[in-house]
Amino acid sequence: MTSRGFTGKREGSIAAPRVGMFGLLGSGNIGNDGSLEALLTYLRTDHPDAILDVMCPGPQRVKAQYGVDGILLQWYTRYANQTSGVTAFVLKVLGKGIDVFRTASWVRRHDVVIVPGAGILETTLPLRPWGMPYALFMLCAFGRMFGTKVALVSVGANTINQRLTRWLFISAARLAFYRSYRDAQSRDAVRRQGIDTSRDAIYPDLVFALPTPPPDHGAAQTVGLGVMAYYGGNDDRRAAAGIHASYAEKIQWFSRWLVDNGRKIRLFIGDDLDESVVQEILADLRAHRPDFEPTWVVAEPTSSLGDLMRQMASVETIIATRYHNVLCALKVSKPTLSIGYAAKNESLMAEMGLAEFCQAARSLDMDLLIKQFTELEHRSAELRQTLLERNAAKTQGIEHQFAMLSTLLFSAGEPARDRAQEQGRHSRRGVG
Repeated sequence: MTSRGFTGKREGSIAAPRVGMFGLLGSGNIGNDGSLEALLTYLRTDHPDAILDVMCPGPQRVKAQYGVDGILLQWYTRYANQTSGVTAFVLKVLGKGIDVFRTASWVRRHDVVIVPGAGILETTLPLRPWGMPYALFMLCAFGRMFGTKVALVSVGANTINQRLTRWLFISAARLAFYRSYRDAQSRDAVRRQGIDTSRDAIYPDLVFALPTPPPDHGAAQTVGLGVMAYYGGNDDRRAAAGIHASYAEKIQWFSRWLVDNGRKIRLFIGDDLDESVVQEILADLRAHRPDFEPTWVVAEPTSSLGDLMRQMASVETIIATRYHNVLCALKVSKPTLSIGYAAKNESLMAEMGLAEFCQAARSLDMDLLIKQFTELEHRSAELRQTLLERNAAKTQGIEHQFAMLSTLLFSAGEPARDRAQEQGRHSRRGVG
C-alpha cells in the first residue's frame, strides 16, 4: 500500500529495532494468539536483534506463554472486577482519557508496531466502538504522528453498519503504514468503505505459518467437533440469546446423531468462552443417552493452536464453527465442514477447495448437515489430497509476505519503501 506523506524516523537500516505487537492478545482466544506466535517466530528468526513487546488485554498471559513483556491495552481493565455502578462508570470515562496518553507514549517508543492478523477490522462478533475500534484508531493516528510504522498484517475485515465503529476502523486503516488482508472479501470490504486498496495485498492468514503435525488419517469413525459460544454478530444484540439457544440446540442434536450412528467425538474450542458449550453438549448426552460410553466423547483442554492441531490430527473428519478451528482443520488436511458465522469461513473453504461443505451457524439445516457430512466421509481421500496441495501454496504466500515485511518495515528510507511497494503492486496481489 502507499505511504506517501509519511516520514520515517531514521535513514538507512534499523539496528535493533523496537517492535511492538498490538491486538486482542492474551485474552483467551487461541486463534488470535496463534497469529501472534507466527509473527514472533518470523521476527525471532529473521530479526533476532529486534526488541519486542506487546500492548494487549492479557500481557501477563503473553509473557508466560511467549516470553514477551507488555502493557495493558486499556487502563481501566485493572479495576474492572473491583468496581461497579457510578464508580465503574467514572473510571471507564477517565480511562479513555488516560489511554490517549498511554497509547501515545507506547507508540512513540517503537520503530514498528504490527497488528498480527485476526479479524481486527471486523464486526462479525459483538463489540463497542470505544473498545478495539477506538484503540486501533489511536494506534494508527499516533503512528502517523510520531513516524512509527504501523502494519496491519493479513487482517480480516467486513462491511460495518454502525457509523461510529465504521469511522474509527476505516480511519485507522487509512492512517496505517501498511495493510494486507487474509482474503479478497476483506480487501473488498475495506475498498467499499472508501479506502483505495489498489496497492494492498492479499496474503494467507498468519496461522498458516505455524508448524503442522505430521500427516495422519486419524482414528476411523472419529469426528472432531469444534464448537463456539455463538451469539450472532454486532447487528444481532437484541436477538443474541435466541441465536445462541438455536445454535446450541442443533449442535447438541447433531452430537447425539453422531453417537447414535457409531461415531466417536472429540470436542474442540477456540476461546475460553466456548467451554460452556462443551459442558452443555456433555450434559445433554448424559441426559438423553445415559448408556453411551463416556470415552466416546473426549474434551481435552487446549492452550494453543499447536495443541489444537495435534488433537485434530487424531480424528478422521472435522466439523467446526470458529474461523481458526476451521483453518487449523484444513491446515492438517482433514476433510472439513464449516458451520460458519461470517463470510470469512466461506471464503477460506472456497480457497481450500471445499466450498460445497459450508453452512451458516444462524440458519443451520440439520438434514443438509447430515447429507454434507456423509459426502465428506465418502470423499475423504480426495479431499485430503486437495488440501495438501492448497496448503503448500499457502506456505509460499506466507514466506513471500514475511520477505516483503522485512523490506518495508525494517529498512528505513523512502527509496527502499517505494521500491518494495512498486514490486508489491505487481507481484503481491492475490498471493496465496
